[in-house]
Formats: sequence, structure tokens, C-alpha cells
Amino acid sequence: MAFSRPTLPELIAQTQADFDSLLPGSDSRLRRSIIGVIAFVIAALCHGLYGFIQGEFKNRFTDTSDDENVRREAALYGLTPKAAVAATGEVTASGTIGSVVPINTVLQRSDGAQFKTSAATTFASTSETIAVVAVLPGENGNTVTASKLSLVAPVSGVNSQMTVASPGLLGGLNEESTESLRSRVLDRRRNPPEVGNQDDYERWAKEYPEVTRAWCYPRIAGNGTVGVYFMMDDRSNPIPTNTDKTNFGAYIDTKAPDLCTRTIYAPTAAPIALSIALTPNTQAVKDAVSASLKDMLRRESEPGGTIKISKIREAISVAAGETNYVMSTPSADVTVTGGAIATLGVITWT
Repeated sequence: MAFSRPTLPELIAQTQADFDSLLPGSDSRLRRSIIGVIAFVIAALCHGLYGFIQGEFKNRFTDTSDDENVRREAALYGLTPKAAVAATGEVTASGTIGSVVPINTVLQRSDGAQFKTSAATTFASTSETIAVVAVLPGENGNTVTASKLSLVAPVSGVNSQMTVASPGLLGGLNEESTESLRSRVLDRRRNPPEVGNQDDYERWAKEYPEVTRAWCYPRIAGNGTVGVYFMMDDRSNPIPTNTDKTNFGAYIDTKAPDLCTRTIYAPTAAPIALSIALTPNTQAVKDAVSASLKDMLRRESEPGGTIKISKIREAISVAAGETNYVMSTPSADVTVTGGAIATLGVITWT
């Protein structure tokens, strides 16, 4: 039987009863009883000790341990939290021909977030595109197209206000969350390293910055071959680029044994279009439904997989604020083929 931690009132009552039974004629419940005060103090101390024991018990297990102990256990397996990543992109600036914007020139967003130029730029015309990177890594550096950045210190011949170029300043990520690291530690415990089996490849893949999901397919092109698909869900476009594939493949090569031919794949997006009559039909509820569907697809989709219509319906039903809906599209399970993966397509609100 599991131990049930007594509450503070229960401990107080128990301590008072013990005093009364062991000291005949005493009554710890009297308003000005010294024994009553002592009973309260002892009960409070015991309650604190019970809390400490309960916390230490939880820290014995990876799935219930606190942040500090998750990181400690991860370190024992050689796992470290993925570092935060700074947002990068380009801004459009205007100025006189021949003007120079030095490297590390600081720009500032209206909310105080700062960026710096990653290379010196000389104006060959009155308008130039300048590469910038966020000073502080993290999601806060991500900035939408057409946002304004201003020079912190004037640069001769250059307009102080610059505009974020398409597709924006992207790629900023916070340090890996404790829950994500916990998941990797549990995966390491459940699937100890071997010599490059399916679990090993998927674990190595998730260690790579920005990779959130990965699938390994042994013998994808016959004996001695392995295929690895991966996704980067924290980006606005979760489908990896060709550059991502090259860099990710190089990383996997440093981990995997030279026993087979490896091929790295990026799934192709297979958007699922939906038609939903929603109640209430407010923007807040629409946004909640969209977010819930994205979350479901992140959990359920895989290359060449099937999204059950029951999962789609469930995702809509659990969205905050939704009271009723009618979905006319899709009307059945959605199956994608080959290396495609289901993503959220256009939602038509009827």
C-alpha cells in the first residue's frame, strides 16, 4: 500500500492526542496550554520532514525528479541540455554610397532586444542588405519581417532605422527544457547504447540542435543501408533545409559506426486542409483550435503515416473555448505516402 503523507492538521491532532494520553490530567487543547504550543511545534517540524522525504523519494525516479536532478542524471549519461540558439537574418538599410557599417554594430528593437551585424558592409548603392545576429540567444530574438531596428550609436552616412528583411530574423531557440531533457534521459535508460541500432540513431538525432523528432529506417535501400528522417518543429517551417541535412548528416557520421551506408532525409510536407464550422466562431477560439491541431500533428505524424480522424476531432474538442463544431473536411483518416509527413494545412472556417 502506498504511504499517504499526513496533513499538518492531522499531525497536530495526533501530537495533541499523544500528549494527552501520556500526561494524565493534561489537556493540550486548552487556549493557553504550553503542551498545546509544543504539540504545534512538533507537528510542524514533522510536517517539514515528511515533505523533505517525499521530495527525496520523487528524486529517486527520472520521471518525477526535479530540474536539478534531471540534469545531474543526464550528465551521468553524457547528455547535456541543448544550448540556446541566437536568431539570425538580414536587415535592409539605406545610406550614402561608400558608407561602411562595421562588424558588431549594435541595433535595437523597440522593446530593447539587441542585435549586432555579423560582417562589415560597404554601401555599393543607397540600399544594402546587412546580416545580423541576436546578441542574446533565445526565442526572444525571433523578429517578423518589416519590423524596425535602430542603430544604438550613429554610423556616418547611414540611416539610423533599418527594416527586417524577409523571411525575418529566425532560428532563435531557448535552452532545451527540462521536460525535453527528461525525455532523452528516459530514452537512454530504456534503450541502452548498442552498435548503431534503430534506437541509437534516433537518440543521436535528438541530441542535435533544433532536432525535435527523428525516425530511423534500417535497410531502407537494402542490406547495409540506413535512412534517417528528422524534423525541426520549433521553427516556423519545421521541414529541414538541404543545409540542415548536410550538417545533420555530418554530425550523425561522428556518432555512427562505419558499418553501413547512411542517407539523411527531410520529409516533404503533406498539408491537411480542414473545413470547420466552429462555435463560438471567435479569433481566440480559432487560434486555440489551430494550436491544438499543430500539437496533435507533432505528436502523431510520421513519414508515410496515418492521422486518425478521431485524433483530429479530439484536438478540436479539447481546444480552449470550443463548445461545438462541425468538420466537413477531412471526413476520414488521412494517410500520406512515401517520405511525406502530415502538417497543418489551410483551415477554412465556415
